[in-house]
Amino acid sequence: MQVKIDDIEMAIEFASYSMSDSEAYINVETGDIHYIGDCVDEPIPSDIFENKKYVCIPRKADLGLGKRVALDFVAKNIPSKIDLTYDIFSRKGAYSKFKSLLASMEQLDNWFEHEQSALRSAALDWCRDNGIDVIY
Repeated sequence: MQVKIDDIEMAIEFASYSMSDSEAYINVETGDIHYIGDCVDEPIPSDIFENKKYVCIPRKADLGLGKRVALDFVAKNIPSKIDLTYDIFSRKGAYSKFKSLLASMEQLDNWFEHEQSALRSAALDWCRDNGIDVIY
């Protein structure tokens, strides 16, 4: 069984959506991904929560893809703003403020590339740790 890495990344993004109780599970035997949440209207297997062939796909926070990735980006690309970035992430609404800062410095596209690269790396590591064979 092989799963597209893009599908795993999309499931991580779905599970990480902060406005709802969203989850995604992968059937490690077939590679099928099942989405659970308020905005999903598809049936789920009746044994999804009990059967070990279903593995819950992690959220970005579970993979360490939050503040650490942002600070890493700033340290590498705009080190003069590292103190400001620490301050931003010590308050509520950090990501929107962080993205505003990056937009003002014309670094938003670079950030999205960095964030996507970090997601890909973490997704590949998670798949390897869970015995999931991925294709590109």
